[in-house]
Amino acid sequence: MRDLDGLIEECGALHGHICPGQVLGVRMAVLGCQLARIEDPRGVDRKRLLIWVEIDRCVTDAVSAVTGVRLGKRSLKFLDYGKVAATFLNISESHAFRIVAKEESRKLADALYPAIADKKERQMLTYRGADASDLFKIESVRLDLDDFEMPGRPRRRIFCAQCGEGVNDGRDVLNALNQRVCRACAFGRYYQKYS
Repeated sequence: MRDLDGLIEECGALHGHICPGQVLGVRMAVLGCQLARIEDPRGVDRKRLLIWVEIDRCVTDAVSAVTGVRLGKRSLKFLDYGKVAATFLNISESHAFRIVAKEESRKLADALYPAIADKKERQMLTYRGADASDLFKIESVRLDLDDFEMPGRPRRRIFCAQCGEGVNDGRDVLNALNQRVCRACAFGRYYQKYS
């Protein structure tokens, strides 16, 4: 992988600015790849890496930029838990590690750089230079994946018995009438249709 400064600069260009979340995300991505034994995530190892992110913030853009994982390639999975966390899986070796940003890292930034008035600058300096063990909680985890989670072409496509829209890769459910329906029909939509 490229050096830390180069990765941060690249992430800033893709994200639109450099912020503490970008720096933390770069550190998280580099650590996750090291733990999962992925040396070249955007090159020769690109088909061996799956990542689950748990927040829709700057950290996620940095993880995606550093590793090359993308929702459209099905190598990036998004779970809306609101946590600054990501799980890195080496598919070929079944090694998975969940990395969570420690809340204490914010206090560490204040303690390390009390003379710097700007909170964001304190955090960026800390996130760039602190030991990974001061920034992250690391868990070795097991993931139970089915074939529908894997990257590549869709493995199955059905049409919702209620709305008729297509649903890929097992994202459908059985309703009370034992019909295959989309999750929107089963559990409710995030949008309202105009009459």
